Amino acid sequence: MKATAKAHTNIALIKYWGKRDESLILPMNNSLSLTLDGFYTSTTVEFRNDLLEDVFYLDDKTVTGNEYYRVTSFLDLIRKQAGNDGLFAEIRSANQVPTAAGFASSASGFAALATAAVKALGLPYSNQELSVLTRQGSGSACRSIYGGFVEWQQGTKADGTDSYAVQVANANDWDIRVAAVVLSSDAKKVLSREGMKRTVETSPFYSGWLESVPSDLQAIKAGIKEKDFEQVGSISEANCLRMHATTLGANPPFMYWQSTTFLIMEAVRALRADGISAYFTIDAGPNVKVLYMPKDEEAVQHKLRSVPGVRNVIVSRPGSGISCM
Repeated sequence: MKATAKAHTNIALIKYWGKRDESLILPMNNSLSLTLDGFYTSTTVEFRNDLLEDVFYLDDKTVTGNEYYRVTSFLDLIRKQAGNDGLFAEIRSANQVPTAAGFASSASGFAALATAAVKALGLPYSNQELSVLTRQGSGSACRSIYGGFVEWQQGTKADGTDSYAVQVANANDWDIRVAAVVLSSDAKKVLSREGMKRTVETSPFYSGWLESVPSDLQAIKAGIKEKDFEQVGSISEANCLRMHATTLGANPPFMYWQSTTFLIMEAVRALRADGISAYFTIDAGPNVKVLYMPKDEEAVQHKLRSVPGVRNVIVSRPGSGISCM
């Protein structure tokens, strides 16, 4: 019983920040993302009768500790549903994503893991069911089930069965570009889960953040439908800044940005001042993603690469959803 799956990461344009249920990973708000073709995880899961426990390799290195238990606990959910509680697996993942540095490696990782495990066990999951399952490993992973623009619906049910992702526009609908500006590949000092919890519990800015999301979501979906890049970009940038502002109000306060993060934001604003339409967004990490249109690629790349402290600039187009190999 063996299967291999590939999933792309995604960048949230309307951010997911905060949970109403920690164990089921149920969000406080709807979010909207763009799946990226430039970053992905490939995972092979093989269930074997000769194993006494799960074995997990990431980029050919044995994984232990918290990350190992996070993966095995997630596999326990799938084993239980398949009626194979005592069947262990060898998991081999290869990440084309900087892990734990704000590039949502857990999104592509858990989407690929869930898809491969379900396929290996022969479970007839629909994409919606797979999205519900994947969410319980990593919240943003439920959006990586689909390509293009994707909305994660927060749902209202206590059991989480109505909290899953739906596709808003497929990967071929709009040729938009995203430049991932790599500043650091170091692991974050404050992981997303810890940061969200601290913000929800202690930041006085958090209620204002939640109140702003519904109007942002409505406006950005209208912008996607009309292919209005300025509307989509400006809403994404403002939503990002409001989310990060909540972390400054947390107790104790924290920040994911570095000095070079600010330089990139200023570079993007300088591009706009020169008549080039570009907008930034930043997830829980220092690295910046810059949205722009294909005609401006040369100018945007030149500007971003000229900023001191930039290690690399990787361009993505809208990516596809999960696939099995």
